[in-house]
Amino acid sequence: MNIKFVFLSMLLMLQASVFAQELLSPEKAVVLALKNNYGIKLAHTDVEIANNNAGILNSGYLPTLNGNAGATYNSNNTEAEFSDGRVTTLKGAESSRYNASVDLNYVLFDGLGRAYNYKQLKETQQLTGLQARETIENTILQLFTVYYNVAELTKNIDALTETLAISKDRLIRSQYQFDYGQSTKLAVLNAEVDINNDSINLMNSKQQLQNYKRDLNLVLGNTILGDFDVHTQVSFNTLYSRSELLEKTKVNNINLLQIDKNIAINTLGVKFQKSNYLPTVGLTGSYGWNKSNNNAASFVAVSTNTGFSGGLNLSWNLFDGGSTITRVKNAKINLEAQNIQKEQLVVSVERDFSNAWDDYQNKLRIFKLQEENINTSQNNFDRTLEKFKLGQVNSIEFRQAQLNLLNAELSRNRAKYLAKLAEFYLLQLSGELLNINF
Repeated sequence: MNIKFVFLSMLLMLQASVFAQELLSPEKAVVLALKNNYGIKLAHTDVEIANNNAGILNSGYLPTLNGNAGATYNSNNTEAEFSDGRVTTLKGAESSRYNASVDLNYVLFDGLGRAYNYKQLKETQQLTGLQARETIENTILQLFTVYYNVAELTKNIDALTETLAISKDRLIRSQYQFDYGQSTKLAVLNAEVDINNDSINLMNSKQQLQNYKRDLNLVLGNTILGDFDVHTQVSFNTLYSRSELLEKTKVNNINLLQIDKNIAINTLGVKFQKSNYLPTVGLTGSYGWNKSNNNAASFVAVSTNTGFSGGLNLSWNLFDGGSTITRVKNAKINLEAQNIQKEQLVVSVERDFSNAWDDYQNKLRIFKLQEENINTSQNNFDRTLEKFKLGQVNSIEFRQAQLNLLNAELSRNRAKYLAKLAEFYLLQLSGELLNINF
C-alpha cells in the first residue's frame, strides 16, 4: 500500500511539473525582450540623456545667476600726518570690509550660434531615438534567430525520438528473427549499432537544445526561471509587393534615416561655425552690498553701499588668425562627405533589398520542396517498412529508408525557420519589422 502511494505521488508530481512548464509564445518573447533585454535598456538610457541635452536647461537661452560674498580683515601699524602738522601714530589699527552681490549675465545675441546649437541638440535627440530603434530591431532579429533555433531543435528531437523508437522496434524484430533462425546475428548487431548512433544523436540534440534555451533566455534578460517550450509553427506572408516594400525601404530604412539626421546635424554645424563671424552682445546686472569698517586714520569710520548696477557689453572677434575660417571649411567638407555616404548607402540598401527579396523567395520555394520531399520519403519508408516486416528487404535497405526520412524531416525543419528569418530580415530592411504581429 505504501509503495502504491509513493508511486502515485511521484506520478502526480511528474504530471504537475509537465503541465507547469511554460510555453513561450513569440508575442510574449518580444514583450520580455523589449522590457528586459540589456542592450535595449542601455539604448533607453542613451535616449534619456539625449532628451536631457535637448532641453531648455541645456540650450544656452537662459541667463546665469551667481552669488558672491567676501570678507577682509586688516590689522596695521599706521602713522598719519594731518594738514595742520599733527602726527598720529596707531598701532594695531583694525579695519574690515564685507561684500555680497548677486550677478546676472545674459547673452542677448551671439550670432545665432546658440539657436543653431539648440537645433543640433534636437536633431541629435531624434538621431539617438533612431539608434535606439536600430538596437531594438537588431535585438528582435537576434531574438527570433535563437527562438527558431530552439523551435528547430525541438522538432528535430521529435524526429530523432521517433527514429530511435523505430530502431528499437527493428532490434526486437531482428532478435526474434535470429532466435527463430530467419536471420543472422549480423542483423542484430547492425540494429544495436544504429540504436547507439540514434541515441547519441538524440543526446547531442537535447544538450544543444538546452544551450539554445539559455541563449534565448539571455536575450530576454534572463527572466525565465524554469524550463520552457516554444511554438514550432510559423506562417508566411506570400502577398508582399516587391515594389511597395522597396519604396518603404527608401523611406523607412533605419540606416537611411540616420544618415539623413547626420546630414541635418552637419548642415546646422556649418551655420553654427559661421555664427562666429558675428558679434556677441551681452547684458550684465548686479545687486550688491558693501560695508567697510575703517581704522581711526580714515575720515570715514564706517561706510555701507547697497544698490543695483547693470550694463551692456559687445565683443566682436574681428580676426582670430583664421581659426574660424578653417572650422567653417572643415564643416562644409564634413557635410559633403555625409552626402557622399548617403549616395553610397542608398545604392547599398537597394542592393541589400534585392538580395533579401530573392533570398526570401528562394527559401520559400526550398521549404515547399522540402515539404514535398517529406511526403515522398514517408511513402518510401512506409513501403520499405512493410517489405522489411515481410523479409523482402534487408536491414541495410531499411536503415537507408529510415535515414532518408529523418534527413528529410531535419532539412524541412531547417528550411522552414530559415525562410521565416529571411522574411524578418526583409521586413527589417524596409522598416516594417516593428509594425507586424509576431
